[in-house]
Amino acid sequence: MKKLMDDMRLILKCCTLYYEDDLNQEQIAKELGISRPTVSRMLKEAKDQGIVEIKINSPINSDFHSIERKLEKLLGLKEVIVVDNKKDPVSQKIELGYAAARYLERVLKDRDIVGVSMGTTIKEIAKFVNKSSMSGVTFLPIVGGVGQVNIDIHPNQIVMDLARAFGGNYKLLHVPAVISDIEVKENLKKEKEIKQILDFIDKVTVAIVGIGVPTEKTSTMMTSGYFNESDMEVLRMRKAVGDVCLQFYDINGDASQFEFNKKVFGIEISRLKEIDRVVGVAGSMEKANAVIGAARGKYINVLVTNHQTSEVILNKYRGN
Repeated sequence: MKKLMDDMRLILKCCTLYYEDDLNQEQIAKELGISRPTVSRMLKEAKDQGIVEIKINSPINSDFHSIERKLEKLLGLKEVIVVDNKKDPVSQKIELGYAAARYLERVLKDRDIVGVSMGTTIKEIAKFVNKSSMSGVTFLPIVGGVGQVNIDIHPNQIVMDLARAFGGNYKLLHVPAVISDIEVKENLKKEKEIKQILDFIDKVTVAIVGIGVPTEKTSTMMTSGYFNESDMEVLRMRKAVGDVCLQFYDINGDASQFEFNKKVFGIEISRLKEIDRVVGVAGSMEKANAVIGAARGKYINVLVTNHQTSEVILNKYRGN
């Protein structure tokens, strides 16, 4: 009994020094004449026994914080950022772009090589970057340019906008996103200028990607001219739920069954798994399965989304 009381006194001393006096564990160990692992064990025991309760009083929407934590655990992601819902798609994309800009400002470091895909949401990011000078950061496309679409969502244009906003450098990729003849595609890879860009793509440390729903008529894939309705029907039959960098996958993140992926010029979808930070930006109810598939395939490890989409994803998991 006496030993138990002595241990409890020591635990209380550890807690007081750590939480009230702001000493670190090494300082506490020295002051109390015990080892650092013992301090760590006692602090953990204090939490386990309810001696110490940690409460965070959030000045922002704490519901969002709770949802972010749940999604991080469910989807196995490094970080999730949830933003407010907006009434119209344009406003929603602006909100997502703003949040993605704040995230990039926080994580980008000197000498990072940032790979960029395309899309109407990704193009919003540069508008909200607080002008900075990151001259050591290089931005480049990780996929070629898509057919007959607006120039402002072309990867080269987005790359230039981001580089100017961050005060960094950029490199461009002057090839189509889709090349139907595989032999032509392989020969293009050998061209000196293109090979140099592909070598840079292999060194990407941070990637920013849109998450598409290829079976939607308004998707970039449909408006690009590469697909018609019969092509979309084939994708639906094969249960494609999303695309990242114009490459399809199913709800489990399996991309192997989609032959079209081989025609895409740029980073291979499997390579995304090896990049330290891949930021997926998507916010609409229709994209919930696309987000789940991207996370399961490990094509993204950071997600920027809106409240509505996050709730749909959580409900799908509750349903399972």
